[in-house]
Amino acid sequence: MRRIIRMILLVLVLSLPVSALDITAPQVPESGRALMPSSAETFGEGLLEVIRDVLGYFHPELKEAASVCMGVIAAAMVASILKSLPGSPMKTVELAGTVAVASMLLNASNSLISLGAETVHQISEYGKLLLPAMTAAMAAQGGVTSASALYAGTAFFDSLLTSLVVKLLTPMIYVYLALSAAGSAIGGDMLKKLRDFMKWAYVWTLKIILYVFTGYISITGVVSGTTDAATLKAAKLTISGVVPVVGSILSDASEAVLVSAGTVKNAVGVYGLLAIIAVWIGPFLKIGVHYLMLKLTAGVCGLFSGKPITDLVGDFSSVMGFVLAMTGAVSLMFMISTVCFMKGVG
Repeated sequence: MRRIIRMILLVLVLSLPVSALDITAPQVPESGRALMPSSAETFGEGLLEVIRDVLGYFHPELKEAASVCMGVIAAAMVASILKSLPGSPMKTVELAGTVAVASMLLNASNSLISLGAETVHQISEYGKLLLPAMTAAMAAQGGVTSASALYAGTAFFDSLLTSLVVKLLTPMIYVYLALSAAGSAIGGDMLKKLRDFMKWAYVWTLKIILYVFTGYISITGVVSGTTDAATLKAAKLTISGVVPVVGSILSDASEAVLVSAGTVKNAVGVYGLLAIIAVWIGPFLKIGVHYLMLKLTAGVCGLFSGKPITDLVGDFSSVMGFVLAMTGAVSLMFMISTVCFMKGVG
């Protein structure tokens, strides 16, 4: 199978111009087109322009998230007041408050979960167009073996991860929410244990995939001589950064990837990296704002509300963290692979 892939790549190389720079990157998907820099000679310049443009979306997203969270706080406060009244049916009031909070949060969370799944799909589809271009550019520079190994591995893990997102991880999120809502409404240790198990299974499914992927990239880099220390550092940081989501997966790992990317100026790779970021950063900002606001809301509710409602809000914030991890894992997988290709092309 490996020989067949190499032969196909050799045919591609023979049909290419002598310079790999003549290879063009596929056009960015429509969802990220508005954030693509008009012109950027280096990756750093392009990244700064993307970040500057996406900050314009911050205020509307913050306003939307604040509106949802204020409604949750109001519902929790009303339930708390009613419970304190003499002769109040506490169980009924607590159940009604839990159902009201769950309804409000489920409406907002459903659209964000769908947004995360759609973002994964768009990044995956763009990667299927970008990776052949990067493979051809690397093969044109003489790295046929390296290119075939990187392409085969990234394509496999992309297919695996996107299939899991659609068929396993997204349904697991909804099961987790159902168990959380049921546990908050009627109580019971069994429901809480099942909820915790779903969280554990979700997190470790992502971790195992990234362990294997980054291990494959590391081994491939050692054999082919195309992966440098900074790329290996990015791979290790990606593994440790899946959870907690915001603290690591998009700080240390992203920083390491960007440091590697900034050392090369391959036009196809730079455009591809910026396109991935442009597609991913808008949804990440939207989901991330809701994640942080729900964390804050859970803390506020804990001051006056009962444990069931507080835990429920905290579980919804955890779900936003799951979605961030899901989209971040796919994005960083393609960024790391693209950086490896860029190092091979130069």
